[in-house]
Amino acid sequence: MAELQNDRFLRALLKEPVDRTPVWMMRQAGRYLPEYRATRKQAGSFMDLCRNKELASEVTLQPLERFPLDAAILFSDILTIPDAMGLGLRFETGEGPVFDKPVRTLADAKKLYVPDMASDLGYVMDAVSTIRKDLNGRVPLIGFSGSPWTLATYMVEGGSSKTYSIIKAMMFDQPATLHHILDVLADSVIAYLNAQIEAGAQAVQVFDTWGGVLTPRDYNEFSLRYMHKIVDGLKRENDGRKVPVILFTKGGGQWLEAMADTGADALGLDWTTNIDNARARVGDRVALQGNMDPSILYASPERIRQEVATILKQYGNGSGHVFNLGHGIHPEINPEHAGAFIHAVTELSAQYHK
Repeated sequence: MAELQNDRFLRALLKEPVDRTPVWMMRQAGRYLPEYRATRKQAGSFMDLCRNKELASEVTLQPLERFPLDAAILFSDILTIPDAMGLGLRFETGEGPVFDKPVRTLADAKKLYVPDMASDLGYVMDAVSTIRKDLNGRVPLIGFSGSPWTLATYMVEGGSSKTYSIIKAMMFDQPATLHHILDVLADSVIAYLNAQIEAGAQAVQVFDTWGGVLTPRDYNEFSLRYMHKIVDGLKRENDGRKVPVILFTKGGGQWLEAMADTGADALGLDWTTNIDNARARVGDRVALQGNMDPSILYASPERIRQEVATILKQYGNGSGHVFNLGHGIHPEINPEHAGAFIHAVTELSAQYHK
């Protein structure tokens, strides 16, 4: 593999000194870019794009051609694992992912199995190794997975949900069934992320998109417990270099101390927690990633630059901050506004690293 020319993202995750704050964006390869929409059209469908290693690599690198980003993230989807379990995933226009065979009973749960990473999910590993080759050492590559709780919400609900009524009923009435599902998912995520690391991912992130819909008690029992199991099971070094692990719970700002106890290297923050408060609580134990409100990108470039300056000042001096949005970039954002954000981080952050 080519030598890494820009490793400030990996160093910041490990709280090592950097010359400026590294920056990347969740969903940086996506619908806000016209070139992405053109490639997706060429692929035929979203999952066909994920399964085509050349096209997956092309869209992963598209934002790097436009912006001075410090990391690339694998182009894939969080639902690849449940899809590989044979639950009949399809994407419906206007309603998002749908599972033809939702997991609703203990009998359903007992049919679940850890997919074979080579045969069932080999297309993801092919994409990882192709992207690493095509990056040629420009920046590190991030691999990722959904968290067990987040994956379970889709599998049990049968798709997206606003109320989580089916999975929460299972959680309260049939906790043993849900724990069985989450255990199989945690084992699957460990195998999946370790396979991505072996294929060339240089850092990994676990997206716990729906952890924030739980009470503190239920978050600990049904979400964090399984992310802790994942962190314990991951390969933390490859190619003679540490592989940092980022945990991101949307709406999880009140649980940062417990998240840091998992042994993860970094925690993602959404915009509902001030980064100075987060750093005061956990800053010596983990790096922090975030946490600009993605909706700021609807504002003028001048206002975006002010917001970047505010967050950099709130975090303060020293390493351990990876600048990002507090969630994925919205599809309607003007790419020039995304550029204004990224350029502001690269221009304004050096003063905090003298």
